[in-house]
Amino acid sequence: MADAEDVRRLALALPGVVEIESDGFDFRVAGRGFVWSYPERRAGERRLIRTDIAVLFVGDEAEKQALLLGEPEIFFTTPAYDGSPLVMLRLAAVDIARLGELVTDGWRMRAADARPAD
Repeated sequence: MADAEDVRRLALALPGVVEIESDGFDFRVAGRGFVWSYPERRAGERRLIRTDIAVLFVGDEAEKQALLLGEPEIFFTTPAYDGSPLVMLRLAAVDIARLGELVTDGWRMRAADARPAD
């Protein structure tokens, strides 16, 4: 079972990562976010920063759908993220090794996006 401190430890171990000041966690590489706390929106109320849920960059819609359909107990989305290559991850539903893979994959894609073309 993973938690916010595991996300922090894993993200900060990757090259070029910075943590943005937040009520939860928010990690970027080359100015691009790859994992952050879920800002739950509730009608008529302020956003609630959920550190038990991570928003994870997954690269594209195909990967997003594969995760959502393949492991709905771990991944979910909301209408606010429709059309975005982002999924929400229930941290308590993943082990540290899997979380490490997911965070590293998101970092890798965002870091690659920042590299100039040859």
